Amino acid sequence: QVQLVESGGGVVQPGGSLRLSCRASGRSFTDKAMGWFRQAPGKEREIVATISYSGINTYYAPSVKGRFTISRDNAENTLFLQMNNLKPKDTALYTCAAARSPNYTTFMDRYDYWGQGTQVTVSS
Repeated sequence: QVQLVESGGGVVQPGGSLRLSCRASGRSFTDKAMGWFRQAPGKEREIVATISYSGINTYYAPSVKGRFTISRDNAENTLFLQMNNLKPKDTALYTCAAARSPNYTTFMDRYDYWGQGTQVTVSS
């Protein structure tokens, strides 16, 4: 059974940092692009960042560029999202996903596997 399991969410004060992890099991995604998405209450799901299978090419949403860093460890079949200088507007359920292609994509319908998500709350 293929699973993507996120961890690392929590409650943090504005300006703080969190590191999210997404561990894959059931199959390897080393040949697939992967991404992080988020959905805040009452809003649509949006892309946060995506990374190619090799980890060389990345894309960031303008709202997080310069604050968040996506990376992957293919040996461990794990995806990461380092989030710095967090803001209240970053509060959301963060979900990882695996695409069907090796190159990164911002189109959600090109992601075949999704995790359940981990909650990030930024509040003072």
